[in-house]
Amino acid sequence: MVVGESGLGKSTLVNSLFLTDLYPERHIPSAQEKISQTVKIDASTVEIEERGVKLRLTVVDTPGFGDSLNSVDCFKPIIQYVDDQFERYLNDESGLNRRHIIDNRVHCCFYFINPSGHGMRPLDIAFMRALHHKVNIVPVIAKADTLTKQEVVNLKKKIMDQIDEYGISIYPLPECDSDEDEDYREQCRLLKEAVPFAVVGCNTIIEVKGKKVRGRMYPWGVVEVENPEHCDFIKLRTMLITHMQDLQEVTQEVHYENFRAERLAVGGSSGVRKARIDSDDREQQLQQKEAELRRMQEMLTKMQAEMDAQKVQQQNGGVRSHNV
Repeated sequence: MVVGESGLGKSTLVNSLFLTDLYPERHIPSAQEKISQTVKIDASTVEIEERGVKLRLTVVDTPGFGDSLNSVDCFKPIIQYVDDQFERYLNDESGLNRRHIIDNRVHCCFYFINPSGHGMRPLDIAFMRALHHKVNIVPVIAKADTLTKQEVVNLKKKIMDQIDEYGISIYPLPECDSDEDEDYREQCRLLKEAVPFAVVGCNTIIEVKGKKVRGRMYPWGVVEVENPEHCDFIKLRTMLITHMQDLQEVTQEVHYENFRAERLAVGGSSGVRKARIDSDDREQQLQQKEAELRRMQEMLTKMQAEMDAQKVQQQNGGVRSHNV
């Protein structure tokens, strides 16, 4: 899932990450349309191949987020979408066809932070605090080519300080095992130091010193998307690919289990109430049936008595008495 205000290059970054065009016919709303625009959920599915492994990837975009003058409730549709995917998975897990469940849960959320601000805005903090117990949040500084190297360092520190200050839980990169090779441990260390990832997205191919690269041409030089000296794009993609399994496991073992426990707790209490109501209904039904049986028994007894009396009357009426 990618979340952030319009104009931060979310779609461009996603297309750059997976070398595809997920939004070929996207309509860019005008300023007038943005006034009344609400947050939408736009899910696109694409199959990618990485290191010989084919992956079915669903990217969930949230156009309209943060564009309204009143953004108080703009993240509620996103929360509802995440909960709906958990609910669907829980229902499928409780069904008969548990072996073939399609997992549409949100395993990772790239949250885009505006580079022009001095850290996170109140909306950024409110969104993360509302979602951090439901999904793995990965903070991303958008359009890092608008910042100097020192500004990137300062902004990263400010964002991490705010994350600690407001008790926000972002996706924790797992610790390396002691038996891992040195290169992998160094890679993990660099990935942890890069959070939040300062990225640049671009699908334009330009030629630099006889070599074709993806990047942006400026009067003062070229920003190469895949150059680790220019931005954290490669680190972000590496993190996503190498930790995809861990993202799914954290979703399953932490976020989904929390949701499942809440649902079962609510369902359990309501189930007790429902069982008590059902028991009262059965008792009432039994009482009604017993009363009906008694009435039927009384009717049968009365009918039998009437038939016996009628029979006696007929017998008495058929016998003539003679007085001597």
